[in-house]
Amino acid sequence: MLESTITRKGQVTIPKAIRDRLGVKEGERVLFVVRGEEVVLKVIKGTILDLRGSVQPSARQEDFERIRQSVKQAVAKKVVGHG
Repeated sequence: MLESTITRKGQVTIPKAIRDRLGVKEGERVLFVVRGEEVVLKVIKGTILDLRGSVQPSARQEDFERIRQSVKQAVAKKVVGHG
């Protein structure tokens, strides 16, 4: 088991052996998951931008103005009780 000390600012240094094992480097983000009395540290790999290009766009171009109007009408009908 490895341990670390909490600083006055509430910061903790992740021991080098753990950083190496997880492959975490300076500037990367981590997530703290509370499970009962335990805290699990998970490394966040990548961002939403890393997914760019992984989904092919639709073959047809969407008419977003038409979609907005359709949604507005549906909401209006629901509000006045006709939907």
